[in-house]
Amino acid sequence: MTILVPILGDQLSHTLASLRAVTPAEAVVLMMEVADEATYVPHHPQKIALFFSAMRHFADELREQGWTVDYVRLDDPANTGDFAGEVARAAQHHSATRIVTVAGGEWRVVEGQRDWAERTRLPLTVLDDDRFLCTIEQFAGWAKGRKRMIMEDFYRIMRRQTGLLMDGDQPVGGQWNYDQENRKSVPKGHRFTPPLRFAPDAITTEVMALVAGRFGNHFGSIDGFSWAVTREQALAALADFITHRLVGFGDYQDAMVTGEDVLNHSLLAPALNLGLLSPLEVCQAAEAAFHAGTAPLNAVEGFIRQILGWREYVRGLYWFAGPDYTARNHLAATRPLPALFWGAPTDLKCLSQAVDATRRNAMAHHIQRLMILGNFAMLVGADPGEVHRWYLAVYADALEWVEAPNVIGMSQFADGGMMATKPYAAGGAYVNRMSDHCKSCNYDVKQRTGPKACPLNSLYWDFLARHEETLKNNQRLWRMYDGWRRFSAEEQVRIREQAARFLATLA
Repeated sequence: MTILVPILGDQLSHTLASLRAVTPAEAVVLMMEVADEATYVPHHPQKIALFFSAMRHFADELREQGWTVDYVRLDDPANTGDFAGEVARAAQHHSATRIVTVAGGEWRVVEGQRDWAERTRLPLTVLDDDRFLCTIEQFAGWAKGRKRMIMEDFYRIMRRQTGLLMDGDQPVGGQWNYDQENRKSVPKGHRFTPPLRFAPDAITTEVMALVAGRFGNHFGSIDGFSWAVTREQALAALADFITHRLVGFGDYQDAMVTGEDVLNHSLLAPALNLGLLSPLEVCQAAEAAFHAGTAPLNAVEGFIRQILGWREYVRGLYWFAGPDYTARNHLAATRPLPALFWGAPTDLKCLSQAVDATRRNAMAHHIQRLMILGNFAMLVGADPGEVHRWYLAVYADALEWVEAPNVIGMSQFADGGMMATKPYAAGGAYVNRMSDHCKSCNYDVKQRTGPKACPLNSLYWDFLARHEETLKNNQRLWRMYDGWRRFSAEEQVRIREQAARFLATLA
């Protein structure tokens, strides 16, 4: 009897449920590099290389532990190009008697897994992915019947459930959330400690050459690849963050600095999403730093909230919302995604910085994604489906379960407020407050109209005016609409004409 155990590219955990369910003596592990997964959106070359390299390293680790691994490379002439074809081919080759696997992380993959039994005519066991701190069923029970699913409410439940930063039933320090302390501007001349980088080894170098040859036409540069591709490297990256950057993470969590891609961010999301790190061990490492006195509470709480709160929350919401979630378009936005997202020149400094960081690194931090790129896309009325597919393509940590709610819900308000209590719309004043970009931009951030006026200003007011009937009853927007109504009719016309002229220039 041979049990076939397919392991997907985001399931690179030695404690994976399917590995716990079988023994090396009875199983063949199947790992697959398939063209479908590399091309269903045009993924950034570094993202593809990260997955393939981490998969190849993980396969070698399994072999060292005594597992039999059938590893299908992308350039294998017999490769069918999709999961179903490779599972069927392996099942026949190994005379498999049944299949045991862990549920995929996206609706698209899970629906494909359901076909494996019919394709192979073998019994199929699909196990729950228990590497998260909140089950899909637990989240659904919490979410059912709620008009709005506020992350903060969910986060407090998770704090109590895990005991992280808790003193009995109350939060350590007396507050649940220290977000108000995490919005400081970076002092002039401040220096950030660069993150630990990993030079490509022979396996990664081979993968990079393969990716460059096959996917070199995708947006993004393969040069400079330095991601952690093994658990050992991921643990080293975690230790480096805890030692050198966690202490300042909270203060400058929302800041943006010209020429600084990382600041104090952890860059651990790709390793978490691949399965090289577990969310609990990452949170516990941060908590330990607080108790050891090496990191302040506002930094540790803010970091833990991103993982225990936000990461678990968006995953639960993704499955609760259903497979049609990515098609939602509450604001009826239909503009094609502007070419600047794919690298076309733009003279808005904030946008050029965020897109360039994305191109070079397959990464931009959360404020760039939400309040620069996402905000701009929403203000100009870009189709949220196109925006979603762009984010899914270009970021190394973008798996649909985490990316879609952040884009469709949080960034574009396309779900009509299912997760966000208001659209995250902002003009130039926000960018000026949280970054140094405006100082060297071609536009004047203080002007609403005129040839030198920052486009974000007129776009912001035009967005509010355009969607007034839809948004005017939102309690969190009354100040904004009050501000709009204070403009004279003539000024309102000038602002909207200014926005129209800019929109007409977008390719």
